[in-house]
Amino acid sequence: MKRVVGLFILIFAVMAMSLYAAQWTGYISDAKCGLKGNSADHADCAKTCIKNGEAAVLVSAGKMYTLDKQDEAKALAGEKVVVKGTASKDGKSIKVDTITKATK
Repeated sequence: MKRVVGLFILIFAVMAMSLYAAQWTGYISDAKCGLKGNSADHADCAKTCIKNGEAAVLVSAGKMYTLDKQDEAKALAGEKVVVKGTASKDGKSIKVDTITKATK
């Protein structure tokens, strides 16, 4: 009986976590320029600012999100990407599962 209850709790926890997981498409910009980095035209500026120490952020749908996986984000500075992860309660940051280049 304890195994069955434990299994149900585990299944419920996994399902609950998947409900909060989401996906965003946008551009990797720098924290200094923020929302101005919402296009490929900003790529050179984002790369320069990130190289000079600014944090990499995701700009998507008119919002800016801080990202916990900075090394992965910095490697894609200026690129249009798809970020999969979980948003914080305040909606200002994302705990990243994956970051990949967008196909278009």
